[in-house]
Amino acid sequence: MSSTTIRYFAGAAEAAGTDEEQLDGATVGEVLAAARRAHGDRLSEVLERCSVLHAGRYVDDDSTPVTAGVTIDVLPPFAGG
Repeated sequence: MSSTTIRYFAGAAEAAGTDEEQLDGATVGEVLAAARRAHGDRLSEVLERCSVLHAGRYVDDDSTPVTAGVTIDVLPPFAGG
């Protein structure tokens, strides 16, 4: 299992207390679980409303394998249009 860069934006960054970090996990779900363990309930609540991108593509399946060297982005809903 290797470390993956996860970037948080807007309210997700506020809840995590950081804009970016390295977390371990073989799948997107494992990386997000590591984030929940590291940052607790506040981030967990925010993650429920976030879109997750892996290599710039929307992911809705936690079993999606993490590709080495690729970043996971956590994007809360944004207002506007």
